[in-house]
Amino acid sequence: MPVQQLFYKTAVPVSAKRHGDLSISSGKTYAFARHTNSIPLTALEFGPAAGTHPIVFAGTGEDVVPAIIVGTREDENLAVDADGNWQGTYIPAFARRYPFIFSLDKDKNQFTLLVDEEFEGANRDGRGERLFDSEGEQTGYLKSVLKFLQDYQAGFARTQAFCKRLKELDLLVPMQAEFSLGAGQKRTLGGFQVVDREKLKALSGEVLADLCRKDELECIYLHLSSMRHFRQMLERANTEASEAEPETDAADVAEPMAET
Repeated sequence: MPVQQLFYKTAVPVSAKRHGDLSISSGKTYAFARHTNSIPLTALEFGPAAGTHPIVFAGTGEDVVPAIIVGTREDENLAVDADGNWQGTYIPAFARRYPFIFSLDKDKNQFTLLVDEEFEGANRDGRGERLFDSEGEQTGYLKSVLKFLQDYQAGFARTQAFCKRLKELDLLVPMQAEFSLGAGQKRTLGGFQVVDREKLKALSGEVLADLCRKDELECIYLHLSSMRHFRQMLERANTEASEAEPETDAADVAEPMAET
């Protein structure tokens, strides 16, 4: 999953010269996320996100990030309807920040604000919120965008430290979810990792206490608790399949299992 490029097509640095007359009309649409089956998450978001979606760890090697699963196949997002409305009580900050994103320079010491010029709400007709005023100064809207992304980046840095700790403790194991929809249709969703309960139980009291002090143990249990939403997600997928083909068999989902 190319995390930083999920929704973005033509992301360029924001400047008064290039975007002096640019406005953003979001319209509260999340149509841009309709064909994405996982969305990155920060550790601070585990609480609200765990109530509606499975939280897993995506990526390999050092590039492991938490993400919510929103579809049973690559191009499916069951949380976004045909009109671009988000179906659910919590929308990840990764999606809420679109069409903006920070880019880190090659020396990794400075962030640059980018905007996706292909976002359907980007316009030069004055619809929505302008980025710069008539004097070329940042508007209140653009300042709020910068503040939101700065807060997001701080949360992401904490999340990276959390994921690094999980890897150091060797708690993550590869998993996959197997879905059986109607009419004999089967799907397997893999490429993610979860915390191994037995490895967690085997940690020393000292390590567990440290995880607790840093609120990381709470995140781990929120992640594990969120696995129950795989079944709910399947039910939604099967409902859509049933509407397309009324005469389908019952659906079932296997609990996420370790890959062999």
